[in-house]
Order: sequence, then structure tokens, then C-alpha cells
Amino acid sequence: MNLPKLKNSKFFEEAFTHRSYLNEAKQTVSSNERLEFLGDSILSFVVSNYLYKTYSEFDEGNLTNLRSLMVNTKSLSETAKELNIGKLLKLSKGEEESKGRENATLLENSFEAYVGALFLDQGLQSVVKFLTNVLFPKIQEMVDKKAFKDPKSLLQEKIQARKQNSPVYKVLEETGPAHAKIFKVGVYVDGKILGEGIGKSKQIAEVSAAKAALEGKS
Repeated sequence: MNLPKLKNSKFFEEAFTHRSYLNEAKQTVSSNERLEFLGDSILSFVVSNYLYKTYSEFDEGNLTNLRSLMVNTKSLSETAKELNIGKLLKLSKGEEESKGRENATLLENSFEAYVGALFLDQGLQSVVKFLTNVLFPKIQEMVDKKAFKDPKSLLQEKIQARKQNSPVYKVLEETGPAHAKIFKVGVYVDGKILGEGIGKSKQIAEVSAAKAALEGKS
């Protein structure tokens, strides 16, 4: 998988120039931070527009969760690796030695910077075409796996399909000082406990309990 070439070589160079490189550069160059800022917004817009038009059956919550999965560090850094963006980065010796070319955040930022550069160089339609090839196919995979839904929603759907009463979450235990409490929560259906979870908040513990219930752990 290759990156589309840009007409303006300056945009291409800037998209992959990390700020750490500036102090070591012999010529005047700019880092990719401004392009990253632009690309982040364009990426969010294009993905949001695609999701809105493609998945008309999804509500706002599901669309938001799905978008978050597609534009988070894990997703974008993996796509950047597939495009061999790491090899294109201009880094300081320090960043190079600390394996900056494999750093997920640097790869994510550089991917966003390239999107910004592509937009400035060739316009929005070229960005849409690029993302259609490298990112959008992964969205359907997420939908098929229902990976965009949180465990509580998945458990709710599973229980409803069985025509049982909705899950009930109960705090089983609170430990630790007031400023750093740990909660243990159980999730029940028709009085039977299906799973337990622990977290730094009730919400986190509930998600953990729902996940345990889905995995058949209690």
C-alpha cells in the first residue's frame, strides 16, 4: 500500500518532519504540528460524514463510538505502519534511538499530518479517495464484530434477545480512602449474578462486570 504522491514536495516533507528534528536540520524546515492540527479535523469530518451516510440505522452514540475506534491512536498508528510512514519520518538522533519510528503516537500524528497535506495539495475529494482505500474497509470489520459497542450495551442486547429483564448493577463492595475508592460491582439478571467487575469508579466497574458476564466469568 503506497501513499498518493503530492504535487507540492514541501507539503510532503513537512508532513513527516517531527519537531525534534528542527534543532538538527541544516536548512530551515517546519515541523508537522500545524498539518497535524488540520489533518485531525479533516479526518474527523470525513469519517463522520461517511458513517452518517453509510449507517443510517445507528444512533448518535453508536456513531460516536465507531468514529472513536477508527480515529484513535491504535487504529491510525496501525494504518500508518501499513503505509510504511515510519520510514519517512525525520527525527532527531534521540528520537531515532528511542525507536521513534515505531512510536504509536508519532505514527498517528504523522498520518494526520499527511491527511492535512493531501487536503492542501489536492483537495477534499482526494482525501476521501485516500481514506476510502486505507481506512473505510476497516469500519465494516468493526461493525461486523460489534466492536464499537461497549460491554453494557452488548449485554443488554443479549438479555433482551432472551426476553429476560434488563440487567441490574449493584455495588458489592467499596474499599480504599475517599479520594481513591475501588468499587466492586455485580451485574444481575432476574436475581442471578452473571458477572463481577472492579474499577476506580462505579461506571468502570459496571463495564468490567458486563464484560465478565459476556465472557461467562463470575
